[in-house]
Amino acid sequence: MALIDIADVKQELSSMAKRLADIRGSLDLPVKQERIGELEERMLAPDFWDDNDAAQKTISEMNALKSLVEKMSKLDSSYEDLQVMLELVIEEGEDSMIQELYDSTQALKKEFENFELELLLSDEYDKNNAILELHPGAGGTESQDWGAMLLRMYTRWAEDRGFKVETLDYLPGDEAGIKSVTLLIKGHNAYGYLKAEKGVHRLVRISPFDSSGRRHTSFVSCNVLPEIENDNEVNIRSEDLKIDTYRASGAGGQHINTTDSAVRITHLPTGVVVTCQTERSQIKNRERAMKMLAGKLFERMREEQQKTLDAIQGEQKDIGWGSQIRSYVFHPYSMVKDHRTNTEVGNVQAVMDGDIDMFIDAYLRSQLNFDEK
Repeated sequence: MALIDIADVKQELSSMAKRLADIRGSLDLPVKQERIGELEERMLAPDFWDDNDAAQKTISEMNALKSLVEKMSKLDSSYEDLQVMLELVIEEGEDSMIQELYDSTQALKKEFENFELELLLSDEYDKNNAILELHPGAGGTESQDWGAMLLRMYTRWAEDRGFKVETLDYLPGDEAGIKSVTLLIKGHNAYGYLKAEKGVHRLVRISPFDSSGRRHTSFVSCNVLPEIENDNEVNIRSEDLKIDTYRASGAGGQHINTTDSAVRITHLPTGVVVTCQTERSQIKNRERAMKMLAGKLFERMREEQQKTLDAIQGEQKDIGWGSQIRSYVFHPYSMVKDHRTNTEVGNVQAVMDGDIDMFIDAYLRSQLNFDEK
């Protein structure tokens, strides 16, 4: 048994060595180190903070590059440590060391897979913050409660990753749950990860709102957009906008409901509407709403350019039967299944607590394979 374990570990490490070499070559680390040096030199300039937005972008780029280089270095170092441990195991042959080597190899394999996934996020806007919208379909309180469950799931996922979550717009349900919610999820590659969640999510369970204890099926659509930082990337003319202000409703404390601080912006040529009501300041709500509008118009423009709406829109045409990307079944059995990749797990509660990385990973890898074909 011990010899089999060593052989398996040898094979794992050999495969990992090749993949590490391939990635190391593709990253062109010397170029990235040179770029880090340029950015650090720029940060020392006396006028660096004169343009705060430009300064923040420089810092963000440098942090991302440093993180990439450091992770690659850590993987290389960990791999070398495992090779030394392997040699000791072969020489001494202690079972306890073999188990430790196996466990350490599996842990490094997981780190490596996460790093590979991060490298898949190479599209222009993958690194951006994400704007995530949830809209329950028909079904009243049951579907609105499902919307609140998904809101919690995405919030937990984001917080576990160290991302910051801000609520841009929130409409509570009549009895429970939500009618709609818009979140800004801030963090490196937030859009790159969450674009995998765009589509309709289906719930099957015994409804707590049905006194007869019947099984219900509910649907919520999830839309994900990149936060567009540069207004020049999307041309929005002021004469094409209709801007309304109104008094905010729902949660937010006593001050949020005392002035007409909420903002609704309608883009007249396309009919796209965005709202923001979570800030006390009308000016801040307007700024956030404009970013949301830029994201929606950018997505619309990209869909038209690509001419292949399936890759962008998924199956979002209807919030109902046959259009879901993923099903969450609480009854008569426990399972979550992604219909695009056939990835499924039995622990529904873990998924609802934010453990959705396996679905995101499988989808992003499937898109990479599709692109290569």
